[in-house]
Amino acid sequence: MSSAEPLILDHDDTGGHSLYRNAPGGVEFNKLRKRLIRLTREALEAYGMVRPGEKWLVALSGGKDSYGLLAILMDLKWRGLLPVEILACNLDQGQPGFPKHILPEFLDRHGIPHRIEYQDTYSIVTDKLSEGSTYCSLCSRLRRGHLYRIAREEGCSALVLGHHREDILETFFMNLFHGGKLAAMPPKLLNDEGDLEVLRPLAFCAEADLARFAEALAFPIIPCDLCGSQDGLQRNAMKAMLDDFERKMPGRKDVMIRALGNINPSHMLDTRLFDFAGLAAEVAQ
Repeated sequence: MSSAEPLILDHDDTGGHSLYRNAPGGVEFNKLRKRLIRLTREALEAYGMVRPGEKWLVALSGGKDSYGLLAILMDLKWRGLLPVEILACNLDQGQPGFPKHILPEFLDRHGIPHRIEYQDTYSIVTDKLSEGSTYCSLCSRLRRGHLYRIAREEGCSALVLGHHREDILETFFMNLFHGGKLAAMPPKLLNDEGDLEVLRPLAFCAEADLARFAEALAFPIIPCDLCGSQDGLQRNAMKAMLDDFERKMPGRKDVMIRALGNINPSHMLDTRLFDFAGLAAEVAQ
């Protein structure tokens, strides 16, 4: 796959995978679709995510981001630009009222290979944490553990997640303000056991674009009623701050995401990354 390889997408082209069967026609949607494909390809290539013939477990929560991820990856496969096998996976975490039929019916309708697994992590989270606590961290750890297990059982080389540009920036500022470190969500990482990769192909994609994409394709969105119902999360504060930056200085989010890939260790303060002690001027004789 080469970034120089052009992506042909005519203004009246709403064809492709069946996920796009009822996509709106016209210039605006096709610009959006083309932009998301271009940015996803850029991340796939920049971080060496694709090895032909491998199998990916694509996590599907039922939210706009994971639907968008699946649709973009299937679009790339349809265009012959993603030579990997895809298995969609939803982990039903036992949340009360979760509509169990929506995702299996959606995936069957579009002929997408999938695995639906039930694991009641909801009861574990609510039992271990007091009411009003922030559930996201524990919930995420439990979910990730099960997804790793499923990936191994299915012979997958990678777990693919729908985190986007804003998720990465919010994590960076949470670590900066609350963790005292410079760290974000990497587009590609190796799990602790060293046997699975975690990939985030939407690293350069804007959340607002994914929201418009999901609305245009009428994905059957399933809201998260666990952490999504809690106010005052640190991440919400970071989101509001970043949105304020973008309102006052349009384009700042793109600048910031690029900055995370343009680090100059000699202009930071980490002695593990640069030998400041060994830095000395040559005195003229």
